[in-house]
Amino acid sequence: MELTLLIHCQDQPGIISSVTQFIHSNQGNIVYLDQHVDKEAGVFFMRLTSEFTNGISISQFRKAFDDALAQRYRMSWDMHLDEKKPKMAIFVSKYNHCLYDLLSRFKSGELLVDIPFILSNHPDLKYIAEQFQIPYYHVPISKGSREIAEQKQLELLKEHDVDFIVLARYMQIISPGLIDTFPNKIINIHHSFLPAFAGAKPYHAAFKRGVKIIGATSHYVTAELDAGPIIEQDVTTVSHSHSIKDFIAKGRDLEKIVLSRAVQLHVERKTIVYNNKTVIFS
Repeated sequence: MELTLLIHCQDQPGIISSVTQFIHSNQGNIVYLDQHVDKEAGVFFMRLTSEFTNGISISQFRKAFDDALAQRYRMSWDMHLDEKKPKMAIFVSKYNHCLYDLLSRFKSGELLVDIPFILSNHPDLKYIAEQFQIPYYHVPISKGSREIAEQKQLELLKEHDVDFIVLARYMQIISPGLIDTFPNKIINIHHSFLPAFAGAKPYHAAFKRGVKIIGATSHYVTAELDAGPIIEQDVTTVSHSHSIKDFIAKGRDLEKIVLSRAVQLHVERKTIVYNNKTVIFS
């Protein structure tokens, strides 16, 4: 059995030594350890993975760790069993490139998650869900039905015991209720032109300005639109020889690659959010 610990707290002497000694005293073998200190804020971050060959009680281990270390160092911490696949719900609208990419990685075994359902505010992509034999829920949203739609979304997420949500080009603003229920557990993707090229046709606007690079950004969703902690980013070059169609194609390639990287980092428990930023472990 493998167990991963994610820890952050005020930096102080002895944290690494205390944690590693605790793992050793519980017959654990540390197979990965990475740490970072934000010297400006004085905050310590650590990710640690251990193997346990003898059976241990997770509830007893969690309580012992809290009593022995977490309270002493005033840690914010989380513990994950690597053998348990997280449940990932996918929200989409009409664009299919990110959805196909995620489902292909899932089907090939590259993305180790369970996908209990796909949800959309349009019926258009139901055929893709059927191809991958995943339930598809059409929850339409209009000006007068937003609260009803949110309630239906929350009911489905609770019913299927979903761990986190991926917005694979879901073109709706996420409600505060959903964000509060899944803090730092909703992953979004957008082009990196925001806010300079906001609006419905950012690639058209970028083309008119003659930009030389285009990019994509994946981040956790917060109440402030497109301003959540950034998980992953990438760029590619463009030139005067590229058409608007080329811009869009290159942009969509980046979007699906950056989103899949961000999802993988989240699934592998390699992200810690602090002060609206992320620490990303290797």
